[in-house]
Amino acid sequence: MTIYADYQRDRIGWFFGLSGGQLMFLALASLPAFWAISRGAWFSAFLFALVWLFLLAITVVPVRGRSATGWVFASTMYAVGGLLGWTSFRAKATEGRAEDLDTPDLPGVLQGIKIHDGPPHGSQLQRVGVIHDDATKTWAVTASIVHPGIGMKDTEERSRYGEALAGLLDVAGRTEKVDEILFMVRTVPEDGAERDLWVNKHRRDNAPQLSEVVNSDLAVGLTQASVRTEQFVTIVVPETRIARSAKESGGGFEGRCRELYLLMAEIEAQLRGPMGMTSVRWLTSPELALASRTGFAPGDRAGIVEALAMREKDPSVNADVPWALAGPSGADATVRHYSHDAWNSISSTIKLPTRGVAMGALAPILTPSESGERRSFVVSFPIVSQSKADRQSGNAEWAADLAEGMNEKLGRKTRAKQRDEAHKARGLDAKLAHGNALVRPYAVCTVTVPKTLRITEFGRRLDASIRRAGFAPLRLDLAQDVGFAASTIPVGMSLTRSGDA
Repeated sequence: MTIYADYQRDRIGWFFGLSGGQLMFLALASLPAFWAISRGAWFSAFLFALVWLFLLAITVVPVRGRSATGWVFASTMYAVGGLLGWTSFRAKATEGRAEDLDTPDLPGVLQGIKIHDGPPHGSQLQRVGVIHDDATKTWAVTASIVHPGIGMKDTEERSRYGEALAGLLDVAGRTEKVDEILFMVRTVPEDGAERDLWVNKHRRDNAPQLSEVVNSDLAVGLTQASVRTEQFVTIVVPETRIARSAKESGGGFEGRCRELYLLMAEIEAQLRGPMGMTSVRWLTSPELALASRTGFAPGDRAGIVEALAMREKDPSVNADVPWALAGPSGADATVRHYSHDAWNSISSTIKLPTRGVAMGALAPILTPSESGERRSFVVSFPIVSQSKADRQSGNAEWAADLAEGMNEKLGRKTRAKQRDEAHKARGLDAKLAHGNALVRPYAVCTVTVPKTLRITEFGRRLDASIRRAGFAPLRLDLAQDVGFAASTIPVGMSLTRSGDA
């Protein structure tokens, strides 16, 4: 079994686990109590001490992953958004206002994206779909990938795949342009569309009736019990990192595409080589639209597959999905789940356990618990810039040394967990010096079911699957729409990027 445990917290609190900002805030909040004590106003000092204890509780004690102030801020923003109608979405096509079919009409955090057709690329002159996010000032491209999996691999081969992933992130970090790499997997219930087409194409008129009945029964049973897996990888490049080199490559949109194509080649070489991908296909704009539509409405895929088959015989059949129709007809972001068309989704993020993670541990999360259920997750690797990583490494090492020194002076025993974190903080500097990249990985899991089923029950099953895999789930309350977009729609949405990257 290959265990990955070489990770640590971003920052180590150097005074009883408190950060510098928290300590400064609490120190300033205690001044009124000391001022009252110096004046001999004991009742006032008692009241100020109670206020300080209240501030200590809301600053330090986390509640389901957030501080009390974080919950108050998020609840207030959600209430304001609900009053102003920002949490509900209605597609322009449902109101007869869709004019340009090439303009995406997507809800929530996806509203800022634009899809461009890149210049012809490769031996087949394929026009790759380039995703431009106006809100975060980023460019992204997505590829559909196929990997044989690691379920039947031995320990050595799993270790090799793990080292290959680390090598991919190091290569992406050395480009100093790639800001984030996202791996997305969707486990979709099998709709049997391809099988039905194949059977209808090869059906014989003189076939025995009993054989027809047996094959039909087998098709129904196997389709209900089967799932299909879709895998995507997305690389995200901020405008601030690509602008100068794009100008040297000709400037404008084509200059940026040339830089993106160079990055695609570097990433594809790592995917096909050390990581063992059997297929890497960069998606065009129509293919991205299809992935987006089936992300919002998994049941629409069978009709599109049938239309594609009909178009092979009759070129007048329209099997494309325009970007204006690639989103849901309506969507509502509620507190505990996300509603889109005839489907409901619940998203949870994963917290890594201190003891480490076994390679392949995420597999139970992708296993549906019932027919008709879709599971999807994204594992995101935001890459920290070299200068910021060096500064963060120095701060973490200094905080670890200071925390140990203060514990010794106060006679407080340093626990084994704190010693491990301090050891990892001191080793981080050596890894950065050897050329390794610093990343902040996270994962988001989502379950999607029809509205005829009870979504809260499937959310509970998703949490149970996450715990069974050895992780701790954290439900993305008040941010379910963002979690769904990040884990299900392969256009490079992130939980960590909120503004100009």
